Amino acid sequence: MNKQKVSSFQMGVLLFVFLTGSSIIFVPGPLIGKAGAAAWLSLLLSGAIGFGILMMLLYLNRRFPGQDYIDYSRKMIGNVLTVLLGLLTISYLLQMQAAIVVGVGQFMIGAMMRETPMYAFTSLIFMVSALTARAGIEVIARMFTLIMLLTSFFIFIVLLFAIPEYRPEQLLPLLPKGLTPVVAGAYYTFGFPFSEVFLFGMLLPFAAGHKLNKKLMTTMSISFAASLLVLCAVTVCALMVFGPAAGAGPYMLYSVARLIEFQEIFQRIESVIGMSLILGSYMKATLSLYVLSLFMAKLCGMNDNHVIIMPLALAGFLMGLVTYDSNTQWARIVTEIHPIWTGLVLFVPLLVVLTVAMLRPTKA
Repeated sequence: MNKQKVSSFQMGVLLFVFLTGSSIIFVPGPLIGKAGAAAWLSLLLSGAIGFGILMMLLYLNRRFPGQDYIDYSRKMIGNVLTVLLGLLTISYLLQMQAAIVVGVGQFMIGAMMRETPMYAFTSLIFMVSALTARAGIEVIARMFTLIMLLTSFFIFIVLLFAIPEYRPEQLLPLLPKGLTPVVAGAYYTFGFPFSEVFLFGMLLPFAAGHKLNKKLMTTMSISFAASLLVLCAVTVCALMVFGPAAGAGPYMLYSVARLIEFQEIFQRIESVIGMSLILGSYMKATLSLYVLSLFMAKLCGMNDNHVIIMPLALAGFLMGLVTYDSNTQWARIVTEIHPIWTGLVLFVPLLVVLTVAMLRPTKA
């Protein structure tokens, strides 16, 4: 499974699209609703924790070259504990891939095609994601580099043409209710998307040239900072356009795009943001599905992860149909349950493995 290789730059691209893929549409609205004008401070706080997780993974990748999270977890804490903690992690990864695609389905039927059943969108996204994941990490990296450039261009154009709508005074007051809203917003964004950096513990071994760890660390750090900057920029722009009312809408970037009119040349530009959402969520869903297949294959001692990609995609599709009963319940799952779930099944096991690795001799 580890015969394919990608460059450090491509690994950085994968991290960027993974962090910004769907979160750039879904995060700003609920985050502003929790933290108000200090939403960008919440992003910086949770982003610092996410960056710490990335540094933990890069340290373990340097300590155990060519090995993924399951490999060095078995070395550090034993097979039994690795399997037990791994089963908990799989429970979240299954839910995660379903959540990404369900978010797209909700967006499509809520903002664009209200009469179309959700499964019409989720089934197609899961099918394409599964086919892409089966093609392997090299194909994924090359394809996503091009898509990343396209979606980034669309987002930049929207933020640029929305400048006449910006009112900087909407960014104040910054902390009218103290730090509590900032912490609440950081709690939300820790669960989605920053704690999910954990998944790269299964992808870092694919980076070509294990002697170039310094270059990989630099590239991944820049990529993480770029994704955090983009999320902060979109959040601040949404605040300047809508003010506190931005917290009442779930798709802020799409709402900003709907306001753009440049004479008769640029109108209805929100369609390109809809395309960016679909492409971004497709990329994140593909990476999540690919990592889930790697994780399960390694945990079960399988030599090929490709054979379980299609069944896992089907499981994710079915989970998306039965996981929730209403949009309100779904919002509660994402904003309240996901952060503590990711902390327990992603962050805590990684912290245990890292602690044992730091206490043991290097030759271990």
